[in-house]
Amino acid sequence: MYDKSDPRSQLAPAPAAKGKPPTGLIAEEQLATFYDSPPQIEDDNGRIWFIRGHNFVLAYCEMAPGGTLSRGDQPDEYVLLMPEAPAQITAGEAQADLPGHQIAFVPPGDSQVTLPEGGVVIGLFTTASADLVALCPNARAYDTPRSHVPAFEPWPTPPDGLRLRHYSLDVPKAEGRFGRIFRCTTFMVNMLDPREGPRDPASVSPHHHDDFEQCSLLLEGAYDHHLRWPWTTDMADWRPDRHIEVTGPSVLVIPPPVIHTSRAKGDGLNQLVDIFCPPRADFSAKPGWVLNAEDYPTPNQG
Repeated sequence: MYDKSDPRSQLAPAPAAKGKPPTGLIAEEQLATFYDSPPQIEDDNGRIWFIRGHNFVLAYCEMAPGGTLSRGDQPDEYVLLMPEAPAQITAGEAQADLPGHQIAFVPPGDSQVTLPEGGVVIGLFTTASADLVALCPNARAYDTPRSHVPAFEPWPTPPDGLRLRHYSLDVPKAEGRFGRIFRCTTFMVNMLDPREGPRDPASVSPHHHDDFEQCSLLLEGAYDHHLRWPWTTDMADWRPDRHIEVTGPSVLVIPPPVIHTSRAKGDGLNQLVDIFCPPRADFSAKPGWVLNAEDYPTPNQG
């Protein structure tokens, strides 16, 4: 259920489930608090923390000036999110010298990103990057299969092929649009509109997803994440409610079909990013919501 002021209240309702609720949930949230845990990599290039979801790996990187990240023989398209810092990206023969506040989609093969001034860059990779999965502290968290999350399938390749693409995050807020959404063949990233001060506790939006995880990356500020496990016919699936207090930078991966809502509570700027792997069909179906929709076809178009 969404508050009436939430643009997601415009989404078409999901088809009603048939039969009794599915059992075999056995799903736990995945939490990483980068602000109070050691990085998995620390070298001259900077510090990197990792966390995985069912289909993806997130790398949160605090780069030293001139720090470089490289990928060789990358198997599929990945994402680089630069919330503030300028970046230089090379992908095969393509190069881009970007100001801060950008998102880039990088094709398979050899690539690298350098932050001349240092700063934060977030990398998003599918679990096809087995070397990165192995670096995650929760690498074994999905050894027990998740019955509610289908196997990952990438979305269609653009007609002009996979190539380095980048977009500015400096997009003005628009009435009726939910955040600033970009997608590629592997991910959908929603840079939510920043919130100054706490969210009104009388206008939260508890909801759930039937068959995909939500990764909520908190870049700045403070949030309370509220989670409620549904009662299935098997009590082994039940969990107590969880209320998770975090500051930035941190990540919470929310499993389906857990009911959830997140409330900003910081007095200053609160900046949350929602990430989905693969992209969401319901968001993609809303005209004007996906800002680079012309570059990436949906499965119905592909």
